[in-house]
Amino acid sequence: MDLLIPYHSYMQRLPTKHAALYEALRDAIIEGSLLLGMKLPSTRKLAEQYGLSRGTVNQVYETLASEGYIVSEIGSGTTVAYRYAEPEAREASVPDFRLSEWASRLVAPPRLERMSPVGALHGVIDFANMNTDEALFPHEAWNRCLYAQIRAGTDWSTERTGAQGDYKLREAIAMYLRRSRSLSVSAEQIAVVHGSMQALALIAQLVLNPGESAVAESPGYSGIRRAISTAGGTVVEAALDEYGIIPAAWDARALFVTPSRQFPTGAVLSLERRQALLAWAVRERAVIVEDDYDSEFRHRGRSIEPLKALDRDGRVVYVGSFTKTMPPSLRIGYVVLPDSLVEPFVRAQALYEPYAANVLEQRALAEFMASGGYERHLRRMKRSYGRKFSQLADLLQTELSAGFDWVPSDAGLHLFGWWKGSEEDYLSYRSACHEAGVLWADMAPTGHDTRSGRRGAYFHFSDLTEEEMKDGVGRMSRILNGG
Repeated sequence: MDLLIPYHSYMQRLPTKHAALYEALRDAIIEGSLLLGMKLPSTRKLAEQYGLSRGTVNQVYETLASEGYIVSEIGSGTTVAYRYAEPEAREASVPDFRLSEWASRLVAPPRLERMSPVGALHGVIDFANMNTDEALFPHEAWNRCLYAQIRAGTDWSTERTGAQGDYKLREAIAMYLRRSRSLSVSAEQIAVVHGSMQALALIAQLVLNPGESAVAESPGYSGIRRAISTAGGTVVEAALDEYGIIPAAWDARALFVTPSRQFPTGAVLSLERRQALLAWAVRERAVIVEDDYDSEFRHRGRSIEPLKALDRDGRVVYVGSFTKTMPPSLRIGYVVLPDSLVEPFVRAQALYEPYAANVLEQRALAEFMASGGYERHLRRMKRSYGRKFSQLADLLQTELSAGFDWVPSDAGLHLFGWWKGSEEDYLSYRSACHEAGVLWADMAPTGHDTRSGRRGAYFHFSDLTEEEMKDGVGRMSRILNGG
């Protein structure tokens, strides 16, 4: 019988045949694949099996024998002389490291609840899924941009781009923002980040000392609260109504806000309130962080200018992302900084990552935007998502208004409603819908909103077909109406 050892895999990573055979045999003996007293093949047979010279096998056997792993006797052949011992089971121990206060403030991101949809006969309808419609993405056009960068002759193994990101991409973003969002911005004011969450966390670290306060919408994006708390800041909950955040005389160093489309309710902040927020920031010498997370998708009416467009005092940091328009694995976002924050922000970036890690993708995206491919793709997405938005809005209003107060909306990739009943009734209804195979995202009640702590639910639609939306809402309606 042939001796089976992983010789060829060792040969791929070791410089000589001698080294590969020696290491393969020695490891097999030490790890217990070849046990004490097991007879090894003759040098001639092992040489034939692995295409080696007998001289090479002889040298390996001699080395292993000198080290005590095998023994060769005339007339008896070569046998394993090493006794393998099972490793003793050891209790897992936790190293007693002393972590910093910063580490103790780290909070894991919340996970969406997933219940087993055992009663679903026709598949799961997941309104909690925030993925985009993959079928809409122009893969061929994107691949041409990638290949063009590869063919350009750049040595990607040695290419280094600073932490702020590729300049051509920053130029393309600046041009896009001037045209689509009425922002007077230059490439020098833009930093490329790995998604908006990185920008929010870095800004919180830059503007907050431990114990200082920052304002966050309630309800609002949980990532903002995590960024504030991890930086050592104290979260000041800001009340909302149907028009968005309600300005107040907060004693705080920063305000994190979603004025173009409040998350999750979808409320649009009025011009009067926007001006009140800017005036507050000037009085308090505070920073306003504007998270413009899905403003690209306005389905009705004219586009709303961002708060940053009204900023004349350099108080607003504008955070944007390509997460909703490009494949999620790309992980590219950006931040538009007031002049006074550019250098501190880029230094903070460089502390964690001195050089950009995805320069090829950044340059391909710059080419994609400069060629017009990105905005053609965006128009196609708007047409498709606009149809889905209208259909889902009609379905929810028609079928589920007995259970929810739906918040009017003209934009975005989800629709939001407040549950009309009690907490107990909501949890019972949600459980029944999950069992029927319908999932959605929800907002736990807080004591700081003007809805008296009621449950809120939001329904994403971008990755669903129109048939799936109709099926999902139909299941929910039957459960709501006792059918």
